[in-house]
Amino acid sequence: MERFNEHIGAVNSCHNDARIQFESFQDQRHSVSNVLRSCGREIDIAYRTRLTAALDVTRFLLKQGLAFRGNDESTSSSNRGNFLELFEWYSQRNTEIFEVVNQNAPANNQLTSPMIQKDLAHACASEITSVIINDIGDNYFSLIVDESRDSSVKEQMGVVLRYVNKEGRVIERFLAIVHVSDTTSLCLKDAIDSLFAQHRLSLSKLRGQGYDGASNMRGEFNGLKALILQENPYAMYIHCFAHQLQLVIVAVAKGNIIVSEFFVYVSMIVNLTGASCKRRDQLRQIEHDKIVTLLDSGDIISGKGKNQETSLARPGDTRWGSHYLTLLRLSSMWASVIGILGNIQDDATTSDNRGMARGLIDRMNDYEFVFALHLMKYLLGITNDLSLVLQQRDQNIVQAMSLIDTMKSQLQDFREEGWQIILDEVNNFCELNMIPVIDMEDSIAIRGNARRSRRGQTITNFHHYRVEIFCEVVDLIIQEMNNRFSEVSTELLSCIACLDPKSSFSQFNVQKLLRLADLYPEDFSKVGDLGSLAQQMVKTGKNTVFPLVYRLIQLALVLPVATASVERVFSAMNIVKTDLCNKMGDEWMNDCLVVYIEKDIFATIENEQILQRFQRMKTRRMQLPPLRYSSATTTNTSSVNQ
Repeated sequence: MERFNEHIGAVNSCHNDARIQFESFQDQRHSVSNVLRSCGREIDIAYRTRLTAALDVTRFLLKQGLAFRGNDESTSSSNRGNFLELFEWYSQRNTEIFEVVNQNAPANNQLTSPMIQKDLAHACASEITSVIINDIGDNYFSLIVDESRDSSVKEQMGVVLRYVNKEGRVIERFLAIVHVSDTTSLCLKDAIDSLFAQHRLSLSKLRGQGYDGASNMRGEFNGLKALILQENPYAMYIHCFAHQLQLVIVAVAKGNIIVSEFFVYVSMIVNLTGASCKRRDQLRQIEHDKIVTLLDSGDIISGKGKNQETSLARPGDTRWGSHYLTLLRLSSMWASVIGILGNIQDDATTSDNRGMARGLIDRMNDYEFVFALHLMKYLLGITNDLSLVLQQRDQNIVQAMSLIDTMKSQLQDFREEGWQIILDEVNNFCELNMIPVIDMEDSIAIRGNARRSRRGQTITNFHHYRVEIFCEVVDLIIQEMNNRFSEVSTELLSCIACLDPKSSFSQFNVQKLLRLADLYPEDFSKVGDLGSLAQQMVKTGKNTVFPLVYRLIQLALVLPVATASVERVFSAMNIVKTDLCNKMGDEWMNDCLVVYIEKDIFATIENEQILQRFQRMKTRRMQLPPLRYSSATTTNTSSVNQ
C-alpha cells in the first residue's frame, strides 16, 4: 500500500497528471477541441442571426422604396436613419436578435455599415434579375426603352423586357436602369449591348422593339431602331400605340382654332383659380356649400365614395388624359368656378387679374365655350379609355389593332349620329347654368383670318357649330387616327391579325399565316407551304400541341404595344430618388428600383437564397453556417418579411 501511494504521489505528480488527462479524454464535451468547436459554432449562429436580421430590415425598406441612410448616424443622434432605427427597433422586440447585435456583437462585424446595406440590396436585386433571366430562358423577347432625367439631372435609360413565359402569359419585366452620358442612338445602343452582355442575353433572340417617337429612337438611318435592325433584321419596330394616340389629340388641339383657343382658356381658368392657397380653399368651400345644399334638397344622394372634396386638376403638357380629368372637374364644378372668378374680380388688387377674371367669366358664359367643352369631353373620354387599355402590361398587338379599329368605327358613328346627342347635352347644361342658348337658324358673321375672302358674309349657327366645329374636329381625329396608326395596315400586323380568335377565327387566313412565317425565315426555314408546315410538326413529334403555330402566336405576343411599363419605372424612380436623396449612386439606385418595381418576384425569394449570394459576392470575415444549425433562429427573424 505504501508502494502504491508512493507511485501515485502528490497532487501534481506524473500519475495524477496522466489520470486527469485520461479522464478529460473520456469526457469529450469538455475537451479543448470540443470547447473551441462549440464556441465557433455559437459565433457562426450569431453571425447568421445578425445577418438575417439585417436582411429583414433591408427587405422592408426596399419594398417600401424608403431611404436607408440618415444625415447623422452617430450614437448621439435622435434619428440615425431608417436602417439603423428600424434595426434597433427590431432587435429590442426580439431577444434572440438583441443578444447578438450592437454591444453584444464584435466591433468589426456589426453588419450595419453602408457597404453591408448596399451588398444586401445588390444581392436582392441580383436574385430578382436572375429569376427574370431564367424565366425568359431561350425564348424570344422584345425590348422596350425610354429615357428620362432623375432628380440630380442625370439622364437615365429604363429597360423593360417583354416575353411569353412558360405558361403562355405575356410578361413585361423591368431589367435595369442605366445612366447614359447622352441620349444619342449610339450611346443608347452601347448601353444596351453592355446590359445584354452582363445578363447573358442574346440580341439574336430579339423579335421586337418599342420606343416613343423621338428621332434618336425611331430614326430610319441612325436611330436606335435602325442600329438594332442592322444586327438583327427580325427585331420588328412598333411605335408606342399610347404615344401615337397622344399625338392624335395634340394634332386636334392644334388643328382647330376654336378647340385650340378653348384649351388656352381652360388653362387660364385653372391657373387663375389655383394661383394661391387662399383661392383653392375658397373654391373648395364654395363647392362644399353647393354639395351640402344639393344633399339637403335631395337632388343628389350620399354614399361611399360620393361627393368627395375635389379641386380643379391642372392639365399636363405631355399627358392628354389629364386634360380629360380637367374638363370633367370643370364641368362638375362649373358654378363654383364662376363663383371663385367673381370673388377674384371683386377682390383683385391689380387691374390685370380683375380684367382676366371678368374675361374668363364672360368666356365661360359663352355658348361656344360650353359646346367645345362637351365635345372635347366626349372625344377625350373615348381616347382616354383606349389609352388606359393600351397601357396594360398584358396587352398584345392583335387586341390593340382591334381596339383601334373599334375606336375608328365609334368615331365614325359619332360623326353620323352624335350631333344631336352633343347638342342636347349642351342645351341642357346651358339651361341649368343660366347660359343663353342660341338659335341654330340665326345668322352670324364669318370670323377668322382664314376666311378673309369671304369676310362680310354670314352663315347660320347650325353651319358654324355642325360643320366648322363638330364635323371638322371629328374628321380631324379620324384622319389623324388613320395617319398615326398606319402600321395597323402594314404587312406584319395584317398577317398577325389572322391569329385573332374573335368570331371563331373569322380573320384566319392560311396565306397570311405562311407569309408571317416568311417574315421570320430563320425560325421557319423549313416551312414553305401548309403541307410543309404539317410535315414539320410531325417531324418534331409535337404535332399534338402545335409548336409552330404556338411559335407564331408567341412572336405576335412579344411585340410591344406601349412604353407605359418604362414610364412607370420613371415614376418609381421619382419615389426612390428624391430631392433629399439625390446623391444615390447609379448601381445603388438600380438595385433599389429592381426590388421596388418587381415586388411580386421579390416576395417569392427566400432569405437563404439572398444570404448565400451575399456570402459569395466577396470574402467575408465569417462563414455562413448551414441552415440546420439555426433553423429556429431563422424562423424567428423572418417575421419582418410577413
